[in-house]
Amino acid sequence: MKRVLFVDDETSLLDGLRVRLHALRSQWEMVFVENGPRAVTELEHRPVDVIVTDVRMPAMDGVELLEIVRDRWPDAIRIVLSGCAGEEQSGRLLSLVHQYISKPCEVDQLENVIRRCMQLREVLSEPRLQALVGRIAHLPAMPRTCTNLRDAMADPDVSVREIARIIHEDPAVAAKVLQLVNSAFFRLARRITSIEQAVGYLGLNAIRTLVMSVEIFSAWRSDLGACELTPARLQERAHRVAAATRALAHDTAFADDALLAGLLHNIGYWVLLQECPKQMQRAIDAARTHGISLHAAEQDIIGASHAAIGAYLLGVWGLPYPVIEAVAFQDCRQRVRQTRFDVLAALVTAQTLQATGEPLVHGAVERCEVGVDARYLQTLQAPFDWAEAQQRVCATNGELH
Repeated sequence: MKRVLFVDDETSLLDGLRVRLHALRSQWEMVFVENGPRAVTELEHRPVDVIVTDVRMPAMDGVELLEIVRDRWPDAIRIVLSGCAGEEQSGRLLSLVHQYISKPCEVDQLENVIRRCMQLREVLSEPRLQALVGRIAHLPAMPRTCTNLRDAMADPDVSVREIARIIHEDPAVAAKVLQLVNSAFFRLARRITSIEQAVGYLGLNAIRTLVMSVEIFSAWRSDLGACELTPARLQERAHRVAAATRALAHDTAFADDALLAGLLHNIGYWVLLQECPKQMQRAIDAARTHGISLHAAEQDIIGASHAAIGAYLLGVWGLPYPVIEAVAFQDCRQRVRQTRFDVLAALVTAQTLQATGEPLVHGAVERCEVGVDARYLQTLQAPFDWAEAQQRVCATNGELH
């Protein structure tokens, strides 16, 4: 049974949660404690799947508690449920919290967030890998992206559109900006998936702070020579697939989600390249030697595919579910019941139509999916046929801008 730990110094709030969530006792084991030290004691007794904590508490505040949880139990998904946080606390929370929920909140909203977190643990079920992803507060940005952003920010007349264009170049920066804007720090009425809207909402000062922060972005590790998969190749592939998904979904209600799925579809490789490049190279070698897909080799060597790892990261960072689903099942779409053309369909169609381009890794089989063709689009009642899909993707020339 999944285990959830709630921490808040307001006993009335804990009592209210205990009553309102009572019906879920058959699904979750729930523990309620009044302070940080008791939470640590509880975790030492038995780890949890999800921790939900307030920020402002005596003796040990939520930030201190979450720092301990991140370091000692990194596989636990960390959620803040709080009415407010000071500026200093908010800055520290950005590198600690997976999701932030504002008080007061409806119990069904809290239940939905926790349930989604539980589902993510089914996508990536290996505790060792959950811990690996759980430790990640940031991913390395491409040096050129940081340079371009700094140069652009120095121009007093720079536009939101130009900043958004630069952010689109780098999946790591794009994911972090969207995590930030969709956190409850900004109390949005609706979720934002457009980079340009995110930049406009945050404002250039916030983007400048984000880009300059060493807590948010880090450098690529120095031993990447252990793996022939390079950040530059990953970025180029992300651009090509994002351009194709945007072309296929530009006239749909989910166009922004589709573009985002294309941009972030291989972000799991960014994690693997940074955290375990030698294992990634072993998977590449196995795919070549045995003639299996890279997806399957990753599962055998690492314990999960880049798709599952990427989806888990995006999920704990609170990105939209359609994007998470598309990233998670891009190589096994049959596990999802599809009845219409959606974000996942746009992504797998884009990848199929881009398959004739430069391979991500020479000599390794990249995809194991079949059946993404004219009949597939017809079954999902896509707003175009296969010939038009080919024309749309071809017109992009593989370029995002």
